[in-house]
Amino acid sequence: MSAGCLDNEDNMWPPWLRPLLHTRFFLQCKLHADSHRSECNMYCLDCMNGALCSLCLACHKNHRVIQIRRSSYHDVIRVSEIQKVLDITGVQTYIINSARIVFLNERPQPRHGKGVTNTCEICERGLLDSFRFCSLGCKITGTSKNYRKKKGSRETDWDSEESSYNSSSHGHDKIKVQSFNPSTPPPTVVNYRTAKRRKGIPHRAPMGGLILDY
Repeated sequence: MSAGCLDNEDNMWPPWLRPLLHTRFFLQCKLHADSHRSECNMYCLDCMNGALCSLCLACHKNHRVIQIRRSSYHDVIRVSEIQKVLDITGVQTYIINSARIVFLNERPQPRHGKGVTNTCEICERGLLDSFRFCSLGCKITGTSKNYRKKKGSRETDWDSEESSYNSSSHGHDKIKVQSFNPSTPPPTVVNYRTAKRRKGIPHRAPMGGLILDY
């Protein structure tokens, strides 16, 4: 029963999607290193054999090939290309260089600006209210039933650990306060003894009585 659930979950996505998200692009092609067109920014959905350069496309005629682009050092793909082969509902799109794109993988954003009311369910990047995920990779993770169960258990473990840590920390602070207070003498006693000791010194001066007798 569990195996069937896993198979159904894997069948939600085309077989090329996960390899695509794990592929490194914009490296020099090993087969065409001598050419100035050897940058690998293509991917064949049918072969799924890694990043390709424009010269490699001669071996992939009549195949489904998509082009990967870069935005702020992150891999993106145009919506006009990816929506033909994949459902991107719930993934926020952006307009870069007059073209609407989506990001391939997550871009965590721990700090948000003022007024941010909606964030990615996976990496917490700020989103518009009508979207759930910031990238294709986050959508794959967020729609997985296994991930939701693990996420819930992690939150539960973290809450219990945090509560036990807070209770132990507060108890430790109390012990420190009790141990330091007895060793600190009251300031009034110190001042009184010091003042009394200094006040008795002038009465012991021998020259005072001698001057009076003379």
